[in-house]
Amino acid sequence: MMTTQALPSALAAIVDDFQALSEPERLQLLLEFSQGLPDLPERLKDHPELLEQVVECQSPLFLTIETEPGGGPSGTVRLYFKAPAEAPTTRGFAGVLHEGLDGLSAEDILSVPDDMPELLGLTRAITPLRMRGMTAMLGRIKRKVAASSAVRS
Repeated sequence: MMTTQALPSALAAIVDDFQALSEPERLQLLLEFSQGLPDLPERLKDHPELLEQVVECQSPLFLTIETEPGGGPSGTVRLYFKAPAEAPTTRGFAGVLHEGLDGLSAEDILSVPDDMPELLGLTRAITPLRMRGMTAMLGRIKRKVAASSAVRS
């Protein structure tokens, strides 16, 4: 099992919380994250073209990033997600990524291991297809962050 040492501290704390629970409790925690996912800001709500769909997710999940100046050479990355309320697993994982990665530097986000979703210990509780969607969501964020930091440097 991979350790949380390679993770940014907020994300490591979330993974530790999941790992401390039994599987049924992990699903409950994921549901709590789904309820905590912030709504899109007004400027993005009416502009679906600014969001990118993560097609690997079973539910319609859209995301985008914005980079604010400051917070290191590449700026601070803000994450925005749109996921339907009736897709609690997808929303929950978006909530985990939002809480664990929003406001970090590009370097911190790019250093997150691609298989981080497996650390949540949900592989037996949710379907492999949903796990792939979670991994794809993280991959999409990292690709967007990498592209945006390349543009800025």
